[in-house]
Amino acid sequence: MHSCNSAKAKYASLIIDAQTGLELHSRNANTKKFPASLTKIMTLYMIFDALENKKWSLRKRLKVSRRASRQPQTRLGLKRGSTITVKTAILALITRSANDVATVVAENMSGSEIKFARQMTRKARKLGMDRTTFRNASGLPNRRQLSTARDMAKLAIAIRTDFPQYYHFFKTKKFRYRGRTYRNHNMLWADIQEPMASKRDTQMRQVIILWHLSKGAENI
Repeated sequence: MHSCNSAKAKYASLIIDAQTGLELHSRNANTKKFPASLTKIMTLYMIFDALENKKWSLRKRLKVSRRASRQPQTRLGLKRGSTITVKTAILALITRSANDVATVVAENMSGSEIKFARQMTRKARKLGMDRTTFRNASGLPNRRQLSTARDMAKLAIAIRTDFPQYYHFFKTKKFRYRGRTYRNHNMLWADIQEPMASKRDTQMRQVIILWHLSKGAENI
């Protein structure tokens, strides 16, 4: 039987007012944990940054390597030598949390996923995420890939405030690719989207980050 204190130690949570920065609730917010698929929020940030700086366009085609095509689930099932558009990559990351797509983005932007992860970490530092280190673009297990609830809250706010023109993608519930409809079944994304979702006439009020340990794998 786990003690109450032991159970609490498995969780990290943070609630802040996104407009004022006022911290409303915090528990283990600075504790380093494995970020799992929330890593893809930074991957998306990197895509939006490339779009903003005219380095990429939504229609740009990204080539799929052998390595990308062999990434484990969850994935879109991309074939080696095929291509996808940047827009499709965005939708696949958000609705499917597709690991193969994350690798495609990394390799096309930086030449390799290792180099891309270094760029992600440098970007994290610029955003004030001082306790975050990325080792891959997908969030697949790597014991040296770590972040905190506080750092992820900073990223959640940054991607909304820095790229409002692309934020509508996070409301995507389904998309079609090669004649097949993919629905957003990823509850992890649903959890992060709901407190951050906003209508055109409202502003994001709070960012809520909840991080828990489940079945031996840490997730936000």
